Amino acid sequence: MDLRKLKTLIDLVSESNVSELEITEAEGKVRIVKSAPTSAAAPVTYSMAPAPVAPPVLPVVEAAPAAAVAAPAEPVGHTVKSPMVGTFYRASSPGAKPFVEIGDTIKEGETICIVEAMKILNEIEADKSGTVTKILVDNGQAVEYGQPLYVIE
Repeated sequence: MDLRKLKTLIDLVSESNVSELEITEAEGKVRIVKSAPTSAAAPVTYSMAPAPVAPPVLPVVEAAPAAAVAAPAEPVGHTVKSPMVGTFYRASSPGAKPFVEIGDTIKEGETICIVEAMKILNEIEADKSGTVTKILVDNGQAVEYGQPLYVIE
């Protein structure tokens, strides 16, 4: 199974009310179990087993560090997250002025960036009014579903 796909599944389980997810594919079987929360972040356990007649899959030891790196502390303020997987762009074209800069005051519903997915440019709108305090993604960078893009206070 592709590591990006595995990371996306781990993130979805971590952020949802689902406590356990098991997926079987030709390459193998993945089972993700979310433990009961004991601290600020709920730990997630992973187990991977190869399907019969399938090539070996990555061991659990290699999957765990990816989850630890993928869960940095949330920044202070409201976080605008990517609604889809794609490529992040701050402006409508390469030479154009960015939609927003740090320190700009924005209104709910205002276009703040573009995420290109499958050759379609999707305008992402602010879901809250406020001041942009951080831009968390570089122009042209690939983004995942639910990845923080901006912090608004």
